[in-house]
Amino acid sequence: VYIRKHPLEIPPPSEKDWLKDDEEDFFLQDPDRKRDVLPQPFRMINKLVMLVFENAMEIIERREMLQEAQKLKVQPTKCSPTAEFQVTGRANCLAVSGKYIFVGLSVGLAAFKVSNCKEVCAWDAIKMEICAIHALDLGNEHHVLLAVDEMGLVWLFCFHKESFLLIKILNEVEDISKRSTCVEVALSPGGDYAGVLLQGNTKAWLEIYRLPKDSWLKEMEKSPGAAAGLACRERQSSCTSAADIFLLQESAVSANKADAKLSLPVLLLKVKPPKPITGSSFKSPLDALKKVDDGSMLGLGYNHLIKDSQWEQQEAIFCSTYREYLEAEGERESKEEIPRHATFHFLLPSRILQVGPEMKVQPDVPAGISVHWDGSHNLCLYLLNCPLKEKVDSDPKPDVVWPCAAPIACSAVSSCSRYLALACEDATITIWDKHLGYPLSVTAILEERFIRSIHFL
Repeated sequence: VYIRKHPLEIPPPSEKDWLKDDEEDFFLQDPDRKRDVLPQPFRMINKLVMLVFENAMEIIERREMLQEAQKLKVQPTKCSPTAEFQVTGRANCLAVSGKYIFVGLSVGLAAFKVSNCKEVCAWDAIKMEICAIHALDLGNEHHVLLAVDEMGLVWLFCFHKESFLLIKILNEVEDISKRSTCVEVALSPGGDYAGVLLQGNTKAWLEIYRLPKDSWLKEMEKSPGAAAGLACRERQSSCTSAADIFLLQESAVSANKADAKLSLPVLLLKVKPPKPITGSSFKSPLDALKKVDDGSMLGLGYNHLIKDSQWEQQEAIFCSTYREYLEAEGERESKEEIPRHATFHFLLPSRILQVGPEMKVQPDVPAGISVHWDGSHNLCLYLLNCPLKEKVDSDPKPDVVWPCAAPIACSAVSSCSRYLALACEDATITIWDKHLGYPLSVTAILEERFIRSIHFL
């Protein structure tokens, strides 16, 4: 047995073996700064590598959070096509009316059945390219179509018993230099009226036509042979059993212009943009009042007593007062340009469209239209159920004028045609009840916003 001779003692410290220079660092050194003793450029490389790793981790965490949030959202249902059909040329536009789909092609028109996707008729008499198409069901298997080709011509068709009947080219002229191009077309609910916005070389105007749809139905019933003369043979279709895809092969026979003649549409209105307001030529207020037909409505502001010199003086005062603001925003154009685009809507009968007792009003037939031109403060309303004239007025006066505080940017009419929404350039939206004749709400959005379109849901 080993027995210690001396008592157990604490050994003496061994600080004498340490380096004096590293004594402080030995006790106080931060573990995260161990690499600080490295010489350059290793320390810089270490910091850059660590920065890259930290940024990468932040990006990974952010993406993971976005993925988790995306999983919580309701995913839209993905719908795959149930059938495919091949057309001749290139499909530019389409419209659905009843049980038919009308397609505007690069070589004409084609009609397909919704039920089986088979082509029933084609119209390619002059190989025109259709850029826009509007269709409406008139009942009794009758459909009216407005097609706009690449040259801006408006073609009016009637589709009956699976055949196209060309009625008229609305803006066709003999002199090519006077030809106008179509900017926008619209059919009224029910197919009683058609609106065509046209542009010439230096001017623009809106034409409203009355469509004799009742006469078309009677004429088609009396002369079924004429309609049969326009019928085209169905294009043969081959169906692949694997994918249920319809491949339509072109046929040499198409619907062409025949001897069948239907009643032509009647031009009701030719609305031109408002002219710039200039100095008055009246010498007294009585002369200005003589030009006003009825003092119960507001006009477009032409019958005033402000002279040209007063306009010029007011313009000079305005420019001198706000010179610094005008220089910052740029010089304004002194010459006002005539607007070349308009927005129009067909309106059902209401209190704001008062008609005489001799006029027959139907609740489901439009009684008027609302028109506002670009840059104009006024919403102009025109009656449609007025007696026909031998010669259409080249510059009709509006029956009702609604002035707004700012130029009207866009407008919309509800599906029931009761509510009218006006959005002005000052970002103010006004909802009007046309049946009652007063505004329901006025909403002001931020001044820096510009409203480009408005819709009812």
